[in-house]
Amino acid sequence: QVQLVESGGGLVQPGGSLVLSCTTSGIDFSASDMAWYRQAPGKERELVARITGEGQTKYTETVKGRFNISRDNAKSTVYLRMNFLKPEDTATYFCHRPKGYYIGKFFAIDYWGQGTQVTVSS
Repeated sequence: QVQLVESGGGLVQPGGSLVLSCTTSGIDFSASDMAWYRQAPGKERELVARITGEGQTKYTETVKGRFNISRDNAKSTVYLRMNFLKPEDTATYFCHRPKGYYIGKFFAIDYWGQGTQVTVSS
């Protein structure tokens, strides 16, 4: 059974920091790209950051320099460290294992976590 379980969300003041975690089971984690998405009320879900199995990363422009995605393959866990948080970062954050071809393996199914709420407010 595949599970992606996010944790670490909460209420934080502008300028503060949070670290989100996504612990996975049932997937070939070390070979998989992993990603964080977010969705604010009334808006479409958007990609925040993505990391390959080899550790290459990319970020949406609005979080570059503030957010950092990382992974621990031994723990099958991906992290999102968020610094200098702004009110516009308020959203539900989702962990995602996208389908695709990675490191010589093909994964046919997308998997999503249930989401964790991040609220940035004074």
